[in-house]
Amino acid sequence: MTDRALQYRRIHNLLLIQRLLSLREGTSPFTLLLDSLEQSARLLLEEYIQRAKALKTTVVLVSYETLRAPSGVDVFIKGRRKPAMKVQKEIASALSGTQSRTRSNSVVSSIFIHMAGSILIFDTLNPLASDPALNLPTFLFSLINPQISLLAIYHLDIPLPLHVSLHYAPSPLTLLKYLATTIFTVHSLSHVLARKGASDRSLAEPVFGLSEEREGVIAGLGRNDPRGIVLEMEHRRKSGRGVEEWLFMPVSHSYLPANEKMKEKIILLGDHPLYRQHRLDGGTVGLSAGEDDTTFNLGLTEKQRRDREGVVLPYFDAQREGGGGGGRILYDMGVEDDFDEEEDEI
Repeated sequence: MTDRALQYRRIHNLLLIQRLLSLREGTSPFTLLLDSLEQSARLLLEEYIQRAKALKTTVVLVSYETLRAPSGVDVFIKGRRKPAMKVQKEIASALSGTQSRTRSNSVVSSIFIHMAGSILIFDTLNPLASDPALNLPTFLFSLINPQISLLAIYHLDIPLPLHVSLHYAPSPLTLLKYLATTIFTVHSLSHVLARKGASDRSLAEPVFGLSEEREGVIAGLGRNDPRGIVLEMEHRRKSGRGVEEWLFMPVSHSYLPANEKMKEKIILLGDHPLYRQHRLDGGTVGLSAGEDDTTFNLGLTEKQRRDREGVVLPYFDAQREGGGGGGRILYDMGVEDDFDEEEDEI
């Protein structure tokens, strides 16, 4: 990729991630966050809430595993051990009550809320996906309208009950991936760097946690890296064209007052110093032909390179005007050879 194309991709995707995290102008009606024991999506969820408060957007959190309402949440709904229909009614009541209270304050605030909208957050979809009597896509899309954006977390390492896996039907995760307009899969920075280093050296990529398939191992070393999280983004535009990118979001994110511009710290993963260092180290090993791993050198000296370029091959010599001297077989007879005049004439 040329420098110009790389710069265009960097600017375009960084602007896109800012719009997606702020959920501006209905950029993504349904955003799905996929996490695991190796890396939690909590940091990304907090990022959404902080950006929403900076834009004065109403945040409604439906909790199945969160005990207390996080800072910045306007409406906190407990969904644990409640039927899905009852949770749906509470969500509808909370959203309608929030918008009506805002409209009664002033006309200006009503217009602002209409533009900013609301964010409906599910801290996990696994309990809903485990309900065999619930049509999960229908339930979720009944909560979305042009002023409401849906944000949900799905834990990849929690298996579904056996009665949920129906024959000849897609799994809940497959349906969620199909319906989501934006998918963020979070990874640990330590694990990404370890895989990158192994790939650069043509080694088998390491696995962590449950993928190790070792008895007693649940979470691997380097999980939930305190330096930040790696985001694997997949965004689908209205035209159907997909945008894929790997990004890095540091944990320490500083926010300025509402009347000042927010300082952006999210970068492309390829621009991260540690990731770039792994890439350079891998390239050096490949170019040096593994001087540390072999007992011989595959490179050429300057004299050997000049001698190789000076060799005239037969098919090049035969292409000269007049045929050149190529194409002939020259043989010097030795004393042991038996000369035959008939064969020589042939």
